[in-house]
Amino acid sequence: MNQSELLEKIKEKKLVPVVKLDRVEDAGPLCEALCEGGLPVAEITFRTAAAEGSIRTAAKEFPEMMVGAGTVINVEQAKRAVDAGASFLVSPGISREVTQWALANGIPIFPGTCSPSEIMTALEYGLPAVKFFPASQYGGLEAIKALAAPFPGISFMPTGGINAQNVREYLAFEKVIACGGSWMVKDGLIKEGNFAKIRELTGEAVALVNEGGER
Repeated sequence: MNQSELLEKIKEKKLVPVVKLDRVEDAGPLCEALCEGGLPVAEITFRTAAAEGSIRTAAKEFPEMMVGAGTVINVEQAKRAVDAGASFLVSPGISREVTQWALANGIPIFPGTCSPSEIMTALEYGLPAVKFFPASQYGGLEAIKALAAPFPGISFMPTGGINAQNVREYLAFEKVIACGGSWMVKDGLIKEGNFAKIRELTGEAVALVNEGGER
């Protein structure tokens, strides 16, 4: 799946659950809960030792899902993630080395940006969309609108501080293709094994972002 194809699929879903897994054995039940809740997509972050194994489990057992790797900060992690089955990469900032590797290998990537200079770097690589992170700390929707004005050719996936109370406001802006969020996959719920609640929250999130029909 190339960047434009993945972009359309993510835009259709509107939400990308940002997942931190401490145990590989939680990957299966977590993915099942997301799929049953109507959101077959996950960004599994490279913040724990379980990330690579979790991505491998998710990609193998849930082929219908879009499984990405988040918090990718170097090429070594990028290679491990893709070898494990990740179909896209997300970074907290923009790394030329990681971006170049991803593009050279046909892997969609959403580098993190929060400034005009970083967006200009992303544009040098012809990227159609970037992550805006951490969204709430860097001005939220108003900052995105200000950045979108001089850069009409790029779209944003804000992450950080996105929740059920503000996600629709973000999505109402045409340059926001989707939002990354973790409120439906809270760390505490995963650790408790409360995947039924995750399924419930995911279903509520899907209904919320689709309220009022397509954009």
